[in-house]
Amino acid sequence: MKRLRFLGVIPARGGSKGIPRKNIKPIAGKPLIAWSIQAAKSSRLLDDFVVSTDDARIAAIAKKYGAKVINRPRRLATDTATTVSVLQHVLSEMKADNIILLQPTSPVRDPGLIDRCIRRFKASKADNLGTGFICKFMEYGSYTKRRQELKGFFYDDGNVYVVRSNLIRRGKMHGRRVERMEISREQNFEIDDEFDFWINEQILRKRMKEGKT
Repeated sequence: MKRLRFLGVIPARGGSKGIPRKNIKPIAGKPLIAWSIQAAKSSRLLDDFVVSTDDARIAAIAKKYGAKVINRPRRLATDTATTVSVLQHVLSEMKADNIILLQPTSPVRDPGLIDRCIRRFKASKADNLGTGFICKFMEYGSYTKRRQELKGFFYDDGNVYVVRSNLIRRGKMHGRRVERMEISREQNFEIDDEFDFWINEQILRKRMKEGKT
């Protein structure tokens, strides 16, 4: 089996409860998962990519849009199954030095974002990289400074993660050398509920008009 340097993984289980059938629900003209497949297909630095799913319908749609599919065991498609356990299963099926995790719940990505993340990861010699933004949210009553004076912290937005496979095999997603990549606000929105879904659809339609997808 050929060993890959950079393997993209799109995890998509069929049991979403917040939004039933979320990963294949139509958004801006195509199934949600198709946006992440499209982003992976456009990457020049991914050696390959796969969709990991337990659901036959998701698998069929993923294949229709040009993705390879790894059939995920039911035990790894429950509410308690961890992302790292899903990635460990992928690595038991395919050999790769690094995993690029592309969650379908983050459908808004600039053209070339995946490759920019991989280049930053390589240049920084990081163990793992995540995209995100500087968050200044604070619990009410816990601060007295003006918002402009708050330093904030880096919040990973779930859009792109790059992780060394040796970490994943040890059950970890983070190593000693952590790299952070800030990306534009439009790309920070994850889909957890119907309102998130609506926001992402508005952003995608706006970017389609602007020729950014």
